[in-house]
Amino acid sequence: MAFFSSTTLVAKQFLPVEGIVNARDLGGYEGFQVKKGQLLRAAHLADATSRDLAYLEMLGVATVIDFRKQDEKTGHYDKAVPGATYVALPIDASGRVGAEITDKEKKKYVGKKKFNVKRAILLAAFNGKAQIVAHQLYPNILFDPQCQKEMASFLRLVIERGDKPLLFHCTQGKDRTGVASALILAALGADRKIIVEDFDVTNKVYARDVARYTRLVKLFGGKEEEIGVVKALMGCNTENFVKALDAVEEKYGSLEGYLKGPMELTDEDLSLLKSRYLINN
Repeated sequence: MAFFSSTTLVAKQFLPVEGIVNARDLGGYEGFQVKKGQLLRAAHLADATSRDLAYLEMLGVATVIDFRKQDEKTGHYDKAVPGATYVALPIDASGRVGAEITDKEKKKYVGKKKFNVKRAILLAAFNGKAQIVAHQLYPNILFDPQCQKEMASFLRLVIERGDKPLLFHCTQGKDRTGVASALILAALGADRKIIVEDFDVTNKVYARDVARYTRLVKLFGGKEEEIGVVKALMGCNTENFVKALDAVEEKYGSLEGYLKGPMELTDEDLSLLKSRYLINN
């Protein structure tokens, strides 16, 4: 099923950076006018070049929010954006199954000196626990009480610090960052089509990696289940994301109901976000 529409997402939403992957501006949608240069999403900043950092400084980025867990930062600590405050807000999307992974298993995936996400995904493809995590990723982020708490903290940071440009990211800028973007867009009044398309752009960004590692998994004897893990963890499983949104709406009545429920946003918060970030609001 195809979700991405190039007519809705304009190319200028991608930031002109060299060493930061999946770096995008939430501003620029046709028919949904979010101010540009205010809400930025990306993968980690560990490989940012000096020009990238100077560009983010020029934009006036004042806050960088990092959703990665400590083990994901091993060998990949963010480079500092001049003048910006760094906020660590780790979100563990692995849920109950992730909590059952032993320290020995974690070391196998993380490595001793440097976390290699692609290597970790390749190994995870053949791990039964990882297969479950890949399938439950978005329900975990949206419904796990601890994840909800962290996402609510993120939205509160946007409200409190968003008077100046901010950038938020995880390792690949897709799952936790994708859900965070979806919640911001929902708070601003975006319709489902824009929310899903913004999320699905990641599959364009990582298409070559998905194809390459799918071939490797097949070479090692992987079948449909293993290939599904690669597609979900190297790219993003948009169909599962849509199902998770459906589950949110079923439980809370709407995305706004979710924002006012576990995300603890008030009508005043939503009005503030719209007045701050929407053009001609």
